[in-house]
Amino acid sequence: MNTNIWTLQQPVFLCGFMGCGKTTAGRLFAKQIGCVFYDLDDYIEQTLGMRIPEIFARHGESYFRRAETDALKHFISKPAVVATGGGALVSEENGALALEYAVSVLIDTDFDTCYARIQGDKYRPLAANATREELLARYESRLPFYKKHSALTVNGNVTPREIAEQLADTVNRFLYSSDKRSLAK
Repeated sequence: MNTNIWTLQQPVFLCGFMGCGKTTAGRLFAKQIGCVFYDLDDYIEQTLGMRIPEIFARHGESYFRRAETDALKHFISKPAVVATGGGALVSEENGALALEYAVSVLIDTDFDTCYARIQGDKYRPLAANATREELLARYESRLPFYKKHSALTVNGNVTPREIAEQLADTVNRFLYSSDKRSLAK
C-alpha cells in the first residue's frame, strides 16, 4: 500500500461508467494521499440548489451537461481529486479540458459490476428507468470516450481500497516519471 503523502500540482479527474467506483475509491485515494476530494455531481447540486433528478426533470440533460462543463472548468485550477459524473468525459470539450489541465484516470470496471451497483438507483436519472440492455448500450457507447479522454487507466473490478491503491501508485508514477508516455495507457 502506498502511504506516501504527496502534493498535487493539478487535479486528478476520475472517469468511468456509473457505479465504477469513482466516488467511493476517489475518497479513499484522496485521503491516502492527503488531498481534498470533490464529487462533481455534488458540486453541481450545491451550485444549482437542486438534486440531479430535479435538474433533469426541470431543465433536461443538455442543461445538466452545460453545468458539468462549467463545474469541470471550476476544478481545472484546483489540486484535488475529482470524481466526474458518468457522462462528463463523453463530451469532447470536457475531454480536452481533462487531458490538458488534469491527470485523467479511467476506472475501468466491467458492465456487470457497474450494473449490480446501480440497478434500481432512483438517484441516477439515466439509470432509474432504463433496462439492463439500455444501460449496456450506454456503457458500450461511452467506453471509447472514457479511454480517449483518459491519460491513465486502473482496474475497477476490485475492491474500492484496491482501486485507491492502484490510483495512488499509477498517478504517483505518472506525475514523477520523466517518461510519461511510457506510463500512459
